[in-house]
Amino acid sequence: MVKFLDKAKIRVISGHGGNGMVAWRREKYVDKGGPAGGDGGRGGDIYFVADENLSTLLDFKIKSVFKAPAGENGGIKGMHGACAKDLYIKVPLGTIVRDTKTGKIIADLTENDEIVLIAKGGRGGRGNARFATAQKRAPQFCEPGEPGIERILELELKLIADIGLLGMPNAGKSTFISAVSSAKPKIADYPFTTLVPNLGVVQTSEGSSYVIADIPGLIEGASEGVGLGHEFLRHVERCRFLLHIVDITEENPLNNYKIINNELSKHSDYLGNLYQIVVLNKIDSVTEDKLNEYIKVFKTMNKDVFAISAVTQKGVKELLHFIENKVKEIPKPDFRIEITEDTGAYDNDDSAFEINKLSKDAFLINGGKINRLAKVTDSRNTEQVIRLQNILKGMGVFDELKKYGLKNGDLVIIGNLELAYYDDEFWGDEAKG
Repeated sequence: MVKFLDKAKIRVISGHGGNGMVAWRREKYVDKGGPAGGDGGRGGDIYFVADENLSTLLDFKIKSVFKAPAGENGGIKGMHGACAKDLYIKVPLGTIVRDTKTGKIIADLTENDEIVLIAKGGRGGRGNARFATAQKRAPQFCEPGEPGIERILELELKLIADIGLLGMPNAGKSTFISAVSSAKPKIADYPFTTLVPNLGVVQTSEGSSYVIADIPGLIEGASEGVGLGHEFLRHVERCRFLLHIVDITEENPLNNYKIINNELSKHSDYLGNLYQIVVLNKIDSVTEDKLNEYIKVFKTMNKDVFAISAVTQKGVKELLHFIENKVKEIPKPDFRIEITEDTGAYDNDDSAFEINKLSKDAFLINGGKINRLAKVTDSRNTEQVIRLQNILKGMGVFDELKKYGLKNGDLVIIGNLELAYYDDEFWGDEAKG
């Protein structure tokens, strides 16, 4: 039997953009050549796709980290790096996606094949051919690729079914759903046989179908966390209506019926007021007089009462005919959750940095964008170093370093680069001297 999981936490990382390249055209009979470094390829995006063939989040317990491939680096002769393939992650219908950083819901996938972007891949960096101008014909620098986006997400599943099947443990819900659909739940004569929700597809007389969700048995105190049912009450919040199975062989079936309804009301006003069909089960085990007495009593509580035997299927055909008409009559509820605009899916900005003072004259700078710039900077190339310096200045890195006591001649370490710092005024003095 497939295990059920309706909550999961995962980490997604979109693809890193490929770096641009510094290259030159060096071909026979081509006068002066010129810059020919290609652009890096785009990193892979990550998408969630709703799949009606899935009914659990169990796969995310087995694998909880998803990483899209990176784009290729640019090449020589103006060749662009290949863009990476996007990553599509399948989730069940009814999956709600929440960003753990903000706590906001960013997606609610309720339609088959519905797709939502979760993390945009990084753009590829530009090669030096992109920076050539009439004034600067031989640029000796390129751009690093943009980073991917890393997110921690919480997934919560709320099953999407037309009908929610409720009742006390051992009321006969599993027997009923196995009799009217192809679902094969575990059935036995002890409490809590149903440990996970089961979905059954019932074919109608017109060739269409509807879905019944068999929810684990509720007991008193379920809404406060007692028993099994409290974990699964969320799965009936998206149903058109409820089918309430009552075991009339119990000592006080009416009291059991009231207990279930009380738990529904405690969970939410919506569930407490949701339309119900009452089904008195196991009529083959009571006398006709007793049955008629129960029918009369329950009709004072609910106008739509049916008496069946899920085992012998007596009365089941009439019940299914009534359910079929109710499915047509009662529209699907508008259960869409308000979604927050998901700016995090496009947030490739990693310009933040931190400074560590290693000694009185040495400083270490760490930061996503800064480290990426260092990777495409050759310390032996003056033009590349000047470009890096200008970018750092624009980012406010030098202003922040001066707060830490930076002075001329101090060592600044960025990634694999070790550079001596001299400000503009010092360079001016050197030029004069």
